Amino acid sequence: MANHDLILGQNRDLNLGHSHQQLGLGHNNHVGLDLGQSNDLDLGHTTEDHEQSYSLQQNHENNQSGLDLGQNQNPENEHGGSVDDEQHQMVIAAQHHDLGLGDDHELVVSDGNELEQNLDLVVDQNQEMGLEASDDMVQQHHLLVTTPVVQSRALVPNPNYELAVGQEFSDVKSCRRALRDAAIALHFEIQTVKSDKTRFTAKCASEGCPWRVHAAKLPGVPTFTIRTINEGHTCGGITHLGHQQASVQWVANSVEQRLRENPHYKPKEILEEIHRAHGITLSYKQAWRGKERVMAAVRGSFEEGYRLLPQYCDQIKRTNPESIASVYGNPQDSCFQRLFVSFQASIFGFVNACRPLLGLDRTLLKSKYLGTLLFATGFDGDGALFPLAFGVVDEESDDNWMWFLSELHNLLEVNTENMPRLTILSDRQKGIVDGVEANFPTAFHGFCMRHLSDSFRKEFNNTMLVNLLWEAAWALTVIEFEAKILEIEEISQDAAYWIRRIPPRLWATAYFEGSRFGHLTANIVESLNSWILEASGLPIIQMMECIRRQLMTWFNERRETSMQWTTILVPSAERRVAEALERARSYQVLRANEAEFEVISHEGTNIVDIRNRCCLCRGWQLYGIPCAHAVAALLSCRQNVHRFTESCFTVTTYRKTYSQTLHPVPDKTLWKEASENGANPAAEVLINPPKSLRPPGRPRKKRVRAEDRGRVKRVVHCSRCNQTGHFRTTCAAPI
Repeated sequence: MANHDLILGQNRDLNLGHSHQQLGLGHNNHVGLDLGQSNDLDLGHTTEDHEQSYSLQQNHENNQSGLDLGQNQNPENEHGGSVDDEQHQMVIAAQHHDLGLGDDHELVVSDGNELEQNLDLVVDQNQEMGLEASDDMVQQHHLLVTTPVVQSRALVPNPNYELAVGQEFSDVKSCRRALRDAAIALHFEIQTVKSDKTRFTAKCASEGCPWRVHAAKLPGVPTFTIRTINEGHTCGGITHLGHQQASVQWVANSVEQRLRENPHYKPKEILEEIHRAHGITLSYKQAWRGKERVMAAVRGSFEEGYRLLPQYCDQIKRTNPESIASVYGNPQDSCFQRLFVSFQASIFGFVNACRPLLGLDRTLLKSKYLGTLLFATGFDGDGALFPLAFGVVDEESDDNWMWFLSELHNLLEVNTENMPRLTILSDRQKGIVDGVEANFPTAFHGFCMRHLSDSFRKEFNNTMLVNLLWEAAWALTVIEFEAKILEIEEISQDAAYWIRRIPPRLWATAYFEGSRFGHLTANIVESLNSWILEASGLPIIQMMECIRRQLMTWFNERRETSMQWTTILVPSAERRVAEALERARSYQVLRANEAEFEVISHEGTNIVDIRNRCCLCRGWQLYGIPCAHAVAALLSCRQNVHRFTESCFTVTTYRKTYSQTLHPVPDKTLWKEASENGANPAAEVLINPPKSLRPPGRPRKKRVRAEDRGRVKRVVHCSRCNQTGHFRTTCAAPI
């Protein structure tokens, strides 16, 4: 061997035995590493000593620097010692460990990919490691590195997953979990040979590998104990990216804590986390099922939600007296059919302070058993949504809408001596129309303009026509309305014909007989979209609790906000009055008597009657707030404008709207005790899940409106290639 050279043999393995092999650095410009039975560096693993010892020896006999590794399987050093290949080996490349000299002249192992500045290791491409003969380098004990060692998967026992004879487990499940975790951590698969209440035996799944473990329950001892274990592996571990032991339950256990902290943790993020932590690639379905299993343990299963509905309704009435909460099942099989909930705080606020205006809407549930969530929502004095009642039904049908509106009628009839004449907005599908006519025969039932305009847009797909439709809906007078319809007709006669088929008294402000106070839409789901879509996928009780918590938060926030207001009217009404005052300054007012006025402006002449609170422009009647003409008339006779607004727009009434508290419902773990103390027989009613199940595949994100069901899809035409089925913007035909 040449002087100052470090040669690796053909076996390319660094075998370090059990017998405390040591590294010696000589005094005479010499570095010597002898691998023998007496002077050796021990990096192996024994049952008695788990620590790695490194020592520096003084060598006065050699005058050469060299590390001699023979080419044979059992190389001999200059002292005649041999190293056995069957002894434990340490694969340094697998763990990215680098060797360095510490301050105390001991050989240390560093975890980084870079060595210390005073150590360089040179590894040639032909697997020879040379130590260049340089006096400066020898004196400074430098080793130079130029080529990294290739990574490999090593079966090195991890102390956290170490198995040993005598190790105890509480039961066979705990034993199996420990073996599963060890197999995943050490990258090998196990195969169960025998498993029962008293014995468990498993072996390595690789053919011919001797690894095997046996655990058993000793007589008179409640724990499982590992009796025998063969720790030797000859298989080299698994070579694929999956793992047989990475079951759905293992995924659930791995991400349980993360999901409890963040329920919005996505399956895709679960896959990335498991791959990063364990090097395992799973399917999306496994991650999704693992998340569902954890969430079922946290929030309860879908089946349990239906079973506990009677108790939940009882808890609502206990914590929020005078609230309405009732559940109905099929008399034949007790399967869920309907749920109706209306909280006392909502009932009080709507009856005593809100406008007599209701919007009806629904959204399809995305839970395991589907269903539909029905809404009845009012509007507070500042224009915000004020949910009044909720209904959950197994499916949307005419009968279920009739039932929901009947419950709503009973609610209002009980809580008001003279039930107000309501104005109701909806998409006017047949079930809603029949239900309103049967339960609210005197109500004004009009179209929600959001539903109407969406249907119009899908039919004609022309933004200009849609804008003209909205302008026609907002027009206060018949003359203005007809002018807009004529503009539509000039652009498209088909569009004008489509509009004229719908009676204007059902949607146009100029013809509508009820009081909408400027609300042309009741798109409840779109307004509540930020949280209602999330709730729609939860078990039924969790969904209702999500709704209740949102309502409770709204009531508290709006109550506290209104306490800071110092004006007479709510902010939106104050802004409207301020705008009217600004315009009224330029109007000329002529007084006919104590109540009637003629107001002249650049727009024309209008007649105002302050006694009947009406103006010829119809703005005062339709919005409940004096228009600019009325404001000019009131100012001319020194009247307070705020006194002539509807009471629902005052801050005092707004505070009354949210004056009641919506109380929390206790956790379900306390329901049984409360039911036993109250001895409520209704809580013992059995409710089974409905028969409808969610179909496979990704659920639809955008709900299908009633008026679009069964409608023939319009064929689109490309103006670039004159073909059908696509638009110009998506045309891929060659030019």
